[in-house]
Amino acid sequence: MRFDNDLEAEFYERSKKNAETTGYKLNTDWDVITTAVKGICNNKKEFGEWYCFCQKRTGDKEQDKKIICPCAARTRDVEMRGSCKCGLYIK
Repeated sequence: MRFDNDLEAEFYERSKKNAETTGYKLNTDWDVITTAVKGICNNKKEFGEWYCFCQKRTGDKEQDKKIICPCAARTRDVEMRGSCKCGLYIK
């Protein structure tokens, strides 16, 4: 798997490890993975955190902690829909 920069590669490896330790998998669709990784890394560069790109930031750092990937809704979404909202994590 190749990414455009080290930040994207770092986030991908971090997400892969998180999926393994929590019993999930990363999506098998490379387009979904790259879209999620690029969106989340853009948020890291712009806002300083791994905010999920599919969640709306409030601008309040305390409130926005719940949308740092993996976001607080991931478990519920994966269990209900088979994937999280952005599609990075799957059952």
